Amino acid sequence: MSRDLQITFDCHDPRALSTFWRDALGYVIPGPPGVPLAEGDDPLAAWDVFLERVGVPESERNARSAVEDPDGAGPRVFFQQVPEDKVAKNRVHLDVRAAPGLAGEERMAALEAECSRLVGLGARRVQRHEPAPPMSSGHIVMADPEGNEFCLD
Repeated sequence: MSRDLQITFDCHDPRALSTFWRDALGYVIPGPPGVPLAEGDDPLAAWDVFLERVGVPESERNARSAVEDPDGAGPRVFFQQVPEDKVAKNRVHLDVRAAPGLAGEERMAALEAECSRLVGLGARRVQRHEPAPPMSSGHIVMADPEGNEFCLD
């Protein structure tokens, strides 16, 4: 029997990082439990109201956040606040599939376009790896706003 998968990031600012990954992946931030959201409602504002109503101190309201695939196909991504800084390269990272089915210059152009979009959202470009057939189609290593590495593949 297969299991659902959630990917968890330790971070300093769960709200900001969830907003970055929402925009990077085309995901959504889910609303609070039992709170129906109308089209166009801001789920982060709904969370602020919900957390205040249930008595969560303001100092703890940015302790966690999440994003979900609106189609239900991809894994949920969860962000939890931790006090320590990231100090080494990730042992696990995400590959954002930005150019499936493309090859050569067409593939690298698609990856560069996505790289530029993500830099505009707050990511940092780390390194471009050129195609090296037959083992590599080429990719771009990036870092999210808190320095977590990921690849555009």
